[in-house]
Amino acid sequence: MNEEVSFAQKVVLALLGAMLPPHADNEQAAKFLRTRGGQGHAKIEWVAIRPDGLTDADTVTAKTLHPSPARSAVFDAGQPHRIHVADFMASLIEDDDLWKRWVRRNALLALAVVV
Repeated sequence: MNEEVSFAQKVVLALLGAMLPPHADNEQAAKFLRTRGGQGHAKIEWVAIRPDGLTDADTVTAKTLHPSPARSAVFDAGQPHRIHVADFMASLIEDDDLWKRWVRRNALLALAVVV
């Protein structure tokens, strides 16, 4: 997997990683999954859910899923709710077809735009 991000976003992420150890840990874990952990291993399966940001909500509303990165997490972040992440995780457990679609991939979770 090769995730393309802009130079400006790489700079911001590097600064965040240097200043916020949990962010660096998250980036290292995601890189490990993309490059070594589970790639080509028949017994290791994973899906990384990468919401842009998290907010609280009481109900699940429409959401969209995209291969990550679909947009800049730094300069064009969305605001999915924690309940949407939980709903997607439960759906991955219950729906074999959904699991097969996203296994060994990063999923960007975003709220659907209602017009």
